[in-house]
Amino acid sequence: MHIPDGYLGPKTYITMYAIFTAFIFVAIKKLKKKLSLKLIPFLGFASAFSFLIMMFNIPIPGGTTGHAVGAALAGLVIGPWAAMIAVSVALIIQALVFGDGGITAIGANCFTMAIVMPFIAVWTYKLIAGNTDNKRRTGVAAFFAGYVSLNVAALITAVLFGLQPIISTDAAGNPLYSPYPLKIAVPAMTLEHLLLFGIVEGIVTMVFFQYLKKANPELVSNK
Repeated sequence: MHIPDGYLGPKTYITMYAIFTAFIFVAIKKLKKKLSLKLIPFLGFASAFSFLIMMFNIPIPGGTTGHAVGAALAGLVIGPWAAMIAVSVALIIQALVFGDGGITAIGANCFTMAIVMPFIAVWTYKLIAGNTDNKRRTGVAAFFAGYVSLNVAALITAVLFGLQPIISTDAAGNPLYSPYPLKIAVPAMTLEHLLLFGIVEGIVTMVFFQYLKKANPELVSNK
C-alpha cells in the first residue's frame, strides 16, 4: 500500500506533506502531556511491530503493493495520537533506508496508514464494543477495527493516485504521474484489501489486542 515516487504530482504530495505535518505537530503536543515512562517502551514496540509487519509486501495490480500495517493495533493499545507517531517513524525509516514507499510520498503514506488507520480503528472498536468488557465482543470489535481501518486507508490511497491522470497531465492530455485512473486504481486496491489483507489485519489486531488486554489491561487506552 506504499505509494512509490513518481505516482503523485507536486499538487498532491505537497498538500499531503502539509496535512501530515499538521497532524504530527498536534500529536507531539498531546503526547507530551500524557507521556509516561511506561508508555515509552510500547511506543518503540508499536513502531517496531508496524515496521516488521509492513515488510511483507505482496505486489498487486495497479502499481502498488498490499500488506498488513499494525496501525490499528497500535491505535487500540496506546491511543491514536501515540500510534500516529510510532507508525510514522516506521514508515519514514522504510522510505529513507529501504526504499519502501517514495520519499515524495511520505506525507501521503503516513496520512493513510499512520493517521487514518489508528483513528478509524479506535472509532470502529468503540462503535462495536461500546462499554462492554466481554471477551467475545471486544475480540470481534478488534477484528473489525483492523479490517475496516485498513480498507479505508487502501481506498484513500487508491483515490490519491487514481486522481493523478485527472489533475496532472501534459498538453496532450497524457498523465504525468500515475497512469492508473480511478476506475483501475480503486478496484485494484479495494478488492485485494477487502478479500485478503483486511482479514489479515483484522486477525492480527484481534489476537494481539486480546493478549495485551489480558496481560497489561491498564495500558490499553482505547482513546
